[in-house]
Amino acid sequence: MLTFDLDAETMWTARDPKNAERPVVLSQGAYGWKVGTGRVLALLKQYGIKATFFIPGLVIRDRWALCEEILAEGHEIAHHSWSHRWIVNLSPEEEREEMDKGIEIIERLTGRKPAGWRSPAAEFSPITMSLLLEKGFRYSSNFFDDDSPYLHRVDNRMTELIEFPFAWVLDDAPFFQYSITLPGRTMQAPSAVCEAWCAEFDTLYAEDRAFTLAMHPQIIGRGSRLVALDRLIRHILEHDNVWFARCDQVAEAIRPALRQAASEQTT
Repeated sequence: MLTFDLDAETMWTARDPKNAERPVVLSQGAYGWKVGTGRVLALLKQYGIKATFFIPGLVIRDRWALCEEILAEGHEIAHHSWSHRWIVNLSPEEEREEMDKGIEIIERLTGRKPAGWRSPAAEFSPITMSLLLEKGFRYSSNFFDDDSPYLHRVDNRMTELIEFPFAWVLDDAPFFQYSITLPGRTMQAPSAVCEAWCAEFDTLYAEDRAFTLAMHPQIIGRGSRLVALDRLIRHILEHDNVWFARCDQVAEAIRPALRQAASEQTT
């Protein structure tokens, strides 16, 4: 599963509202919708790959035509909050509002409620999981505790919520995100990142697991970095029995097997 967090300017405004007054700082996020997403869509189309885009509601509102283009290409749009504010800084009321507003605008854009959720900065509050279950989400992609999808157990009860775990090594930001206003200033060679991702894939493939890669159009959409993603895709395609798919498609395909496995564990 290739996934893309189209955060755009919310990556900066959510951290510090004063960044809204800094046009050069915001331009780093604007690159995602102005250039990066187009490059990503072209690459995915070249290989016939369908992907999942996690998009904050504010970005959907402000870049409606671009989101319609993503949909027209057959990709999934999933929930990534309303404003990309970190959940740990929100009150329960604010977190619910972020959730509800994001659901409403995705439903308005796509005609159906979002199937999946990815939290800004992969953070959960004490009420996040109960909100996901209450709102009927079909999958989450936030946790780092496995290399295979699994069903969440909440309050000692098995749920239907599938987790697609990933890790920082399977995220482009720790390798490439350089900004004087954000933590983690780093910039590595795309070839080194491609090597790491290929090695991760090879291990997971050998163990018959799942490969979930998290990226950001404003980061991976740069020319040299897109070349690295191209090389990774070609490397994966050299293997038999590989399925590139959207997260919602994978969730529904594997749910019966996960349910059966969970049942066998409890008995």
